[in-house]
Amino acid sequence: METAEGVAGARDAGTRRRRAGRVPTASMADVARLAGVSSQTVSRVSNGYAGVTEETRRQVLAAMKELGYRPNSAARALKRGEFRTIGVITFTLGTTGNVRTLEAIATSAASEGYAVTLLPVAVPTQDEVRGAFSRLEELAVDAVVVIMEVHLLDAASLTLPPHVQVVVVDSDAGDHYTVVDTDQAGGSRAAVRHLLDLGHDTVWHLGGPEGSFAAQRRTDAWRHTLTEAGRTPPPLVRGDWSAESGYRAGLELAARDECTAVFAANDQMALGLLRALHERGRRVPEDVSVIGFDDIAEAGSFLPPLTTVHQDFAEVGRLCVRAVLRQMREGGPERGTTLVPTRLVTRASTAPPRT
Repeated sequence: METAEGVAGARDAGTRRRRAGRVPTASMADVARLAGVSSQTVSRVSNGYAGVTEETRRQVLAAMKELGYRPNSAARALKRGEFRTIGVITFTLGTTGNVRTLEAIATSAASEGYAVTLLPVAVPTQDEVRGAFSRLEELAVDAVVVIMEVHLLDAASLTLPPHVQVVVVDSDAGDHYTVVDTDQAGGSRAAVRHLLDLGHDTVWHLGGPEGSFAAQRRTDAWRHTLTEAGRTPPPLVRGDWSAESGYRAGLELAARDECTAVFAANDQMALGLLRALHERGRRVPEDVSVIGFDDIAEAGSFLPPLTTVHQDFAEVGRLCVRAVLRQMREGGPERGTTLVPTRLVTRASTAPPRT
């Protein structure tokens, strides 16, 4: 047990530092003296270990607060050999897919006792990606998840640092990296087949932006499914994932009487499409059936409620975190792509064409 003089000394030292206007630099020993416990007990409380009574834990936390003590997380990390932090690099937070994937990664990482450090990259270039990895190494992360929806990793000019544990989301990285992605092609095939099975002669496609891996996968599957069914694919109409671009494309599609079914590459563009069709007097689904992709939370509240392809973002996030933890613990990546299945959610925006 510490003497009263020792406790008073620890408390007075903290008080003098605060009065001097300096950031408190109390040591673990100071906290132990003030709380009347051993330094080992303070360490156990700092690291969240079991085997400490609740009363003792409260005493130690109160002493930490009074002295302004903050555990040295960097020192603990070096001792353990890990920082318990996963870095995430992404090029945009302007799309539903990226935001929900990031949320899922953060939630899954937290459940494993890891924090997430986010680093947005303004321009998807080789230099920007290299710079992002350098900054994350300075911030001390154990592994990196790259949310890269653009065609970049399939370019021979781009390589990721070989000494960093990396998992890639939503990119055509082939067998060079560990990749986790939604089954873009499978979901698109299900959407097109649903509309053909309803009796539509063909299906128009409101595609995503050029350069997007997900958009290209969905467009390719749309075209292949129609060709496989003996239908000629109509001209492709493109948007940029936004509802506004869906509205502009919708004005063009609404003017085509032969257009009775549209597969939009995401729900936001489908929302703009629904508005354009309504303004041009084309009823949904009586005149035109519309199907989206993502199944955002608001999809069931569209007018009419939107038939769409559901993406399991929570599973994507869980698999990303599981993959980086496996790499860290087993010392190497499992190259190749893991696809997360999709499912068709049928609502009121699709129906058989009018005879």
